Amino acid sequence: MKISFKSSADADIQAFIVDEAAGLPEVAKSLDEASGGLLAEALSAERFTGKLGQHAIVVMPKSAETRRAVLMGGGKPGDRKPATYERIGAELIKSQAMSGFKSLAVNVDDASDAASVATGAKLAAYRFDTYRTKMKDEQKPSLTDLVVVTDKPKQADDAFEPLDAETAGTYLARDLMNEPPNILHPESFAERVKDLHLEGLEIEVLGEKKMNELGMGSLLGVGQGSVRESQLAIMKWNGGGSEDPVCLVGKGVCFDTGGISLKPGPQMEDMKGDMGGAAAVTGAMLALARRKAKANVVGLIGLVENMPDGNAQRPGDIVTSASGQTIEIQNTDAEGRLVLADVLWYAQEHFKPRAIVDLATLTGAIVISLGHEHAGLFSNNDELAGALSKAGETSGESVWRMPLGDTYDGLLKSRFADMRNIGGRAAGSITAAQFLQRFVNKDVAWAHLDIAGVAWKEGNSKPATDPSWPSGFGPRLLSRWIAENYEG
Repeated sequence: MKISFKSSADADIQAFIVDEAAGLPEVAKSLDEASGGLLAEALSAERFTGKLGQHAIVVMPKSAETRRAVLMGGGKPGDRKPATYERIGAELIKSQAMSGFKSLAVNVDDASDAASVATGAKLAAYRFDTYRTKMKDEQKPSLTDLVVVTDKPKQADDAFEPLDAETAGTYLARDLMNEPPNILHPESFAERVKDLHLEGLEIEVLGEKKMNELGMGSLLGVGQGSVRESQLAIMKWNGGGSEDPVCLVGKGVCFDTGGISLKPGPQMEDMKGDMGGAAAVTGAMLALARRKAKANVVGLIGLVENMPDGNAQRPGDIVTSASGQTIEIQNTDAEGRLVLADVLWYAQEHFKPRAIVDLATLTGAIVISLGHEHAGLFSNNDELAGALSKAGETSGESVWRMPLGDTYDGLLKSRFADMRNIGGRAAGSITAAQFLQRFVNKDVAWAHLDIAGVAWKEGNSKPATDPSWPSGFGPRLLSRWIAENYEG
């Protein structure tokens, strides 16, 4: 769908934002007159008050150039935030994308608000139809052009540019998570990362031979049961001069059977999304490149497949991580932390990061704790935690801080190694974070985001900005965090 900003536009559909209890906006009155008062009548007949989430559709007379008018409830003007305008744009697209009409114009006064409406519309327009071969025309969106009408179209376009870059990152994360696991596996994921050099990123990919030389036994143990070779993909964006970089680390388990600790069969197909952290980091790196971020950032993703063949890792095995610490494997389905342990080490060993943020669909326990509304945030640094929380508010990708502590750390004690990879039933997401903290130097600001509850969602509670099975959570949050804290 093409999005543009203009001071006026003819379109098949004209949409207007109606303030709560304020009646028809001035900009809609000429169209109301042309329709013989149909818009004003719709407000009364449909009990439309302008509350956020309401909308009314008016079919225009055949003599009118505009074929349809849409009134979108905007709520109270003083309560509206960028996320509110994103919701309005998303709900507008959700209601009109399949209308049979090709063009839509929505009227928004303020330039930054116009950019937010466009962002919401873009997020809602996402589809993944790559493998559909029998779609009928009525199953395909008809809407091809969205014009956001505003008094200052150039300012709106400028405000939209970085938001559009972040949306591109969200699209990429969604695409990666939607791909079937026979198509997207560690090697093919790494090939897709290599394509990002066209965006200005420097790309390096390490295979199993190099990782074995580096002693990355924790990561390699997870993938040893798969016929697919494990990979470590590294993406560098150098936009900040000589400063040390920020590092983003992602868990990329391209399919997770649980290994020898096999998962139940029902809904195992969703485990193609267990690389949501890697998808988020990859999408974030694309967003940074697209908006030419003035910061140095390195994205590192550990790509593995957790399969249960005769060479697979067993409960009871002891592996040696790249940091030299030994780990007793008590559950092969607690594999994401094993991947991250070695990637965290690599990030610190090679890049001297100013801060590290890792993202992973790590534990079911975080879903029990926070549901599908917030990612779990764990950190060794209050300033970093606060900055991520603020970026979560401004980006609409919310996080909620969870505790860390020595008492939880004690649950990882092993009889035979430096630690075990699980901590028991209690506080599962916390002990997973405690495990990761053991691989972070004490002088490094670090945060872990457990995104298992927000990376993909089912049901009718999903917002209109999130039309796909995977949400694409992460790129917008990470981009905003970097913009607000590391770019002058």
